[in-house]
Amino acid sequence: MLSIKNLEAGYGKVQVLHGISMEVPKGKVVTLIGSNGAGKTTTMRAISGMIQPTAGEINLHGKRIDGLESYTIAKQGLAHSPEGRRVFATMTVTDNLILGAFPRLTGSRPKGDVAGDLERAMELFPRLKERRMQLAGTLSGGEQQMLAMARAVMLNPEIVLLDEPSMGLAPILVEEVFRIIADLKSRGVTMLLVEQFAAAALKVADYGYVLENGRISVHGEADKLRDDPAVRAAYLGGGH
Repeated sequence: MLSIKNLEAGYGKVQVLHGISMEVPKGKVVTLIGSNGAGKTTTMRAISGMIQPTAGEINLHGKRIDGLESYTIAKQGLAHSPEGRRVFATMTVTDNLILGAFPRLTGSRPKGDVAGDLERAMELFPRLKERRMQLAGTLSGGEQQMLAMARAVMLNPEIVLLDEPSMGLAPILVEEVFRIIADLKSRGVTMLLVEQFAAAALKVADYGYVLENGRISVHGEADKLRDDPAVRAAYLGGGH
């Protein structure tokens, strides 16, 4: 599905990623964990075309996407729910979701049942259904995060990148976000998840990678990473 080989990227003269390699198989949830500044968000931005890699390859379904513009990558079926949500504040919840399906409406992706998918998104995110005609900028932080996730799903994507979906949320909303991720997983949605709550991420994921200073330090099946003493001590508080 998604294959990353020897990826290097950064900002100007500052190199952040130093040759990382990852695989995200179809229908699986893979998580990327690491401390602040390790390069997790840079990885997501490089994959989705928000920044241009300086070396390496990114392949989606065997086709290279590194170096392409974000809108072209989206047409290939990759949806990105970015850190910081970035909803369209002056538009309604419904209009934000319809914008998520824009490539389907313009013919650059298979259209399918957009109206039906909109209703299914409302069912998956019931808070959004209650606020469907409300301006996105007036939603709470948790509701905006759900909107960002639902908007990504409206692309009917091959893979979804979720960057810090629980950032800044109250514990009860963090639980709701992970419930939704588990629900999407049960529906066969392929996901690459960057998450500050490593224990929760490894619980829902099939496989995990640990990023340290722009390099993959360890990777493996999620349950094995949860039991790895070094990973537990560094990212799981030792007691999870």
